Amino acid sequence: MIPVSIHSLATATPLNILDQTTGAQVAEQLLGSAFEDFGRLRSIYGNAGIEFRQLARPVAWYMQPRSIVERTEVYLEVALDLFVEAAEKALAEAGIAADEVDVIVTVSSTGIATPSLEARAMSRMGFRSDVSRVPVFGLGCAGGVSGLGLAAKLARVGHGATVLFVTVELCSLALRTENVGKADIVSTALFGDGAAACVVRPGNEGFTQISGSAEKTWADTLDIMGWQMEPAGLGVVLNRAIPAFARKEFRGAVEEMLTPQGLQIGEVDRFICHPGGAKVVDAIEAALALPQGSLNDEREILRMHGNMSAPTALFVLDRVRQSGLAPLSVMAALGPGFTASTVTLRSPA
Repeated sequence: MIPVSIHSLATATPLNILDQTTGAQVAEQLLGSAFEDFGRLRSIYGNAGIEFRQLARPVAWYMQPRSIVERTEVYLEVALDLFVEAAEKALAEAGIAADEVDVIVTVSSTGIATPSLEARAMSRMGFRSDVSRVPVFGLGCAGGVSGLGLAAKLARVGHGATVLFVTVELCSLALRTENVGKADIVSTALFGDGAAACVVRPGNEGFTQISGSAEKTWADTLDIMGWQMEPAGLGVVLNRAIPAFARKEFRGAVEEMLTPQGLQIGEVDRFICHPGGAKVVDAIEAALALPQGSLNDEREILRMHGNMSAPTALFVLDRVRQSGLAPLSVMAALGPGFTASTVTLRSPA
């Protein structure tokens, strides 16, 4: 099989920073009247393992009801800016120009853009007019890992193609202030905004090689995570059973995905996981029988940025590579479907 490598990785976040204490106060103002016991629910903010998040707009913007038109306008502006920032940094690190990119994979599930983000970025970045565009919607939190796996496949079959993979999510734009439920409280305590990009090319000259990827989707699990369309826009679907589901099902899914690659869980030096939340990280550690604290890089990304959906796993990968990637790593994430996704990385010892 043709080797494929990641040549660069860059991240970007909006400039508006929300600390968790302020987040709890704002949520109480916006959502508190819907719950008689909001005082008890405030513990969700303290137990989320999050101190800071970055938002598309200043906090004051979220204090007023916003239509889907207003949310889409912000998405088109901010998501495009983050796309360009992350992509330009990734191209610079890889030492290539935008007109050398053959394929652009764009993963985003928190806004609707038609034409999609990479088309809107073409004039700003200088992509070729014949570049192949692959926009992907609906992967949610698994999008960073699934999108990277897709980028690797396209680089592998593209006879030398250079693939730019960019993922952008503005989770804060899905804030719901009507018909709210506990999932909305969890959402306001957990999600933030961000972007990540990387350059994937055939060969083994990058900082790590992608040797495999896989997905596992469970039957009859559509109600675990996702969006539902409402008059104001996208409303979160978030089942409280996710940590328990991960604790029970995740190990078997990973084994199922690694077996065709001739690998076993015990051979993996480092799992690099999407930190969906503090309880989810704990559940993954337990499911994979990892020593407590093995996923502390994941916890640190969660602490500083919250769950940014798809880009978050790439933030973790960037943090892990700064201290040195292990010879055999497996990126893993859970997302709507309900789906588990993995990418296998092999790095120089």
